[in-house]
Amino acid sequence: MKDRPRQDPQPTAAPPDAAGGRFGATLRNAGYLRKWLLLGITIGVISGLGAVVFYLALKYTTEFLLGYLAGYQIPTPVGEGGNRGSAGFMRPWAIPLVTTGGALLSALIVAKFAPEATGHGTDEAIEAVHSNPRAIRGRAVLVKMVASALTIGSGGSGGREGPTAQISAGFCSLLTRRLGLSDDDGRIAVALGIGAGIGAIFAAPLGGAVLAASIIYRDDFDYQSLLPGFITSGTAYAVLGALLGFDPLFGYIDAEYRFEKAWPLLWFVVIGVIAAAVGYLYARIFHASVALTHRLPGGPVIKPAIGGLLVGLMGLLIPQILSSGYGWAQLASDKDALMQIPLWIIVVLPIAKIVATSLSIGTGGSGGLFGPGIVIGAFVGAAIWRLGELTGLAGVPDAPGIFVVVAMMTCFGSVSRAPLAVMIMVAEMTGSFSVVPGAILAVGIASLLMSLTNVTIYESQRLNRETALAERAGRAAGRD
Repeated sequence: MKDRPRQDPQPTAAPPDAAGGRFGATLRNAGYLRKWLLLGITIGVISGLGAVVFYLALKYTTEFLLGYLAGYQIPTPVGEGGNRGSAGFMRPWAIPLVTTGGALLSALIVAKFAPEATGHGTDEAIEAVHSNPRAIRGRAVLVKMVASALTIGSGGSGGREGPTAQISAGFCSLLTRRLGLSDDDGRIAVALGIGAGIGAIFAAPLGGAVLAASIIYRDDFDYQSLLPGFITSGTAYAVLGALLGFDPLFGYIDAEYRFEKAWPLLWFVVIGVIAAAVGYLYARIFHASVALTHRLPGGPVIKPAIGGLLVGLMGLLIPQILSSGYGWAQLASDKDALMQIPLWIIVVLPIAKIVATSLSIGTGGSGGLFGPGIVIGAFVGAAIWRLGELTGLAGVPDAPGIFVVVAMMTCFGSVSRAPLAVMIMVAEMTGSFSVVPGAILAVGIASLLMSLTNVTIYESQRLNRETALAERAGRAAGRD
């Protein structure tokens, strides 16, 4: 386990009966259905609004730092306009300066106001579920939002779901404190915040609900969070959609593939094996970068700035690694656009994106790991398609869409230990539920292979419910 910033101690016992006023008393005395209907809607509204605010903050920060200062427009997915981005760098010398400056300013804010807001955020939210659902400070929510917008908006390789998860979970932690919820209810609330925040920012409500029940364990599923998750995630999606629109993030990717024979399914076996290997490398390289960063000299401000500089220099050679990269994943699914990207970049990009994310987030920057995982998977699928199409092998589809979508699901679904949730989320993000026959084969193989290891991208996950219960019982015995 990596070293974690020390959080201020919070009370673990429920506050007095007066906590939260009449609304808090109503919740504490309500039955299961009424309690989670009220709490679910409240958490959903907060998560949806938090996702909207962070999305807009990141959008305008990116337009100013990369667009105005560096003169570079990154591609955007169909759900955000479908802009193909700049053909090249207008001011290439400005790219490393902007990535370094953004990382430096982000690190300064985090170090000054909330050191626990460093990193990708999801691990901290998961740890709060298992350890203390009241432990996330309100200040960390605001710091995380600003710091992540600066890191990703300046070109750092990170996703927006990790910050959104910590923002939503932070508000749920505040609700737990203010409303005097029990520890068990607080744990469910924070888990719902994680799922609702990620589901909202990706416009994937069903996947968000399933994610809330699966992301806190490596090899288990929390059924208590599933039904409230439908209410919470659906409400968050409604709030975000009402303000930003309901289109899928990647539009409706053409991933139709007619299975007329069984043997072409072997291609999805190949995707499962290769995506599992790349996902394994993603986790190992990222965690190694975190461990190495702790051992290297320099403070919590200098290290992220150096990481930002290195990412900026890498970006001059491989622009696809800059920022979130969702627009590049969109282009990878389009045959004409993919054929215009040099083959060597397509093949190298999954590893390059892993290195860039490790330099941006593993050194102490602020951003998520889910988004880069989707981009990494997209180019795993694109590389397999390009190489198969180039060699003329049988069974390769006419367009790369189905390989790209399935590899998105497979790569991050396996390494996050939440394969079902990620498979549903990517299907919602791409409008591609027709890929399920190939996806279940690829995702199943990758998840089985990953289960043979002890590797996960989220180190705060507990093995299962029994492990988590034993840990909580041990802490309670220690207090007694």
